[in-house]
Amino acid sequence: MRCTAKWRQAVTTPDWTAIEALPHTPLKDLFAADANRLASLSTDVAGIHFDFSKTHLGPQALDAFTALAKAADLAGKREALFSGEVVNVTEGRAVEHTAERGEGADESVARAAAFHARMRGLIDAIEGEALGPVAHVLHIGIGGSALGPELLIDALGRESGRYDVAIVSNIDGCALEEAIASFDPHATIIAVASKTFTTTETLLNAQSALDWMREHGVEDPYGRVIALTAAPDKAIEWGVDETRILPFGESVGGRYSLWSSIGFPAAIALGWDAFEALLDGAAEMDRHFRLTDLKSNAPALAAFADLYYTQHRHAETRAVFAYDERLRLLPSYLQQLEMESNGKSVTADGQPLGRASAPITWGGVGTDAQHAVFQLLHQGTHLVPVEFLGVIEPGDMLAEDHHRQLLINAFAQGAALMAGRANADDPARAYPGDRPSTTILLDELDPRTLGALIAFYEHRTFVSAALLGINAFDQFGVELGKEMARAADRGGQDFDPSTTDLIRRAFG
Repeated sequence: MRCTAKWRQAVTTPDWTAIEALPHTPLKDLFAADANRLASLSTDVAGIHFDFSKTHLGPQALDAFTALAKAADLAGKREALFSGEVVNVTEGRAVEHTAERGEGADESVARAAAFHARMRGLIDAIEGEALGPVAHVLHIGIGGSALGPELLIDALGRESGRYDVAIVSNIDGCALEEAIASFDPHATIIAVASKTFTTTETLLNAQSALDWMREHGVEDPYGRVIALTAAPDKAIEWGVDETRILPFGESVGGRYSLWSSIGFPAAIALGWDAFEALLDGAAEMDRHFRLTDLKSNAPALAAFADLYYTQHRHAETRAVFAYDERLRLLPSYLQQLEMESNGKSVTADGQPLGRASAPITWGGVGTDAQHAVFQLLHQGTHLVPVEFLGVIEPGDMLAEDHHRQLLINAFAQGAALMAGRANADDPARAYPGDRPSTTILLDELDPRTLGALIAFYEHRTFVSAALLGINAFDQFGVELGKEMARAADRGGQDFDPSTTDLIRRAFG
């Protein structure tokens, strides 16, 4: 594995002056000045239509961002990512989630394929009742080891009828009790997902699940455990038989790991063909990102818009609204992907960043959100770029009016945010307009399109990091609180008076 200095070299070279000096041209004027605007700021990839025309990107902004990308050596960093070079410089690792879907260094692609074959073999064995009758799968993980599989199963597995899958991440015992309330312990397998197999919350939940099995007369609870990990030795040490360990590469980061063995609950719940289609859809987006000119490149255009609003317009948040109930978990998934990746205050070489990094990602489900938060979006004082997601093919069998009203609302909200409405006689009923939005429209929600959509968000996050000169692939910010919690649990931490009092009140 070859180390690269590209990330370190580029952090001091990009000049944001041209971005910061861009004129603020209203959206209506941008449309009026360019009859081809919709076509030039829309693109279609893997059954997904991306419409960036209601953002403030225009020819001048695109020229400035492509110049910035050249100065930041985005092309070189992108090639380093796909070639298996060390781009996670703080931890000295390659970042090879794309190899899981067949796009990367040859040896990494081959290793990922071998791990996938091992996973498929174990799934075949489970389906053949090698572990006895199985009706329920209890998946225990946290962070990327839970958010990705849960998104996939909730979006695609509602009618699969294959296995009853519950995903538990919270250490709160109420979460585990709720998950197993309807499970038969004698027909349950437990998937324990932890990259290091040392995650405190995950192992505590797993131990409690084993205790539940013992209490209900399961003779060999460990014989019903499957480990999903990049540290097989740790799983063996914990008690899992080697034949039921599904490894994945150390170079696959947690929030990018659903394509690996971490995707086991989705693969068994949806079926192997669906899991392969998920990988294929992501690979289509990989090729689009790798080979397409930046001005027609969906992840690059999205990142340019993100950076325009954070760096030039000083927007602090970005809202994502899924106008499809099956995508209700997407905003939560994106919160980790985007904020854990790009919520950094130093560059890849440890220098102060000196500018905004990732916006705060938030969102919800339309049309519910319209009756909760859209008041602020339309008439509040905050500038909030909005992203609408819709699916052309409905996911229900009810009257067509349900789906028509759903999509019409999504499209109308974007139009209203841009158009606004003046009202000199009653300012309370005036809408300033000129508020940006992006619309992402899937032909249908299936494994291929969902795989492509998630890969789009991964590459979008990567482009933003590359242009900012930060490392998107470490997450040291999550460690301090965990470290202090462990010390407090041992009684070896001196806290401030407030925290000391809270601990006393809770535990005596």
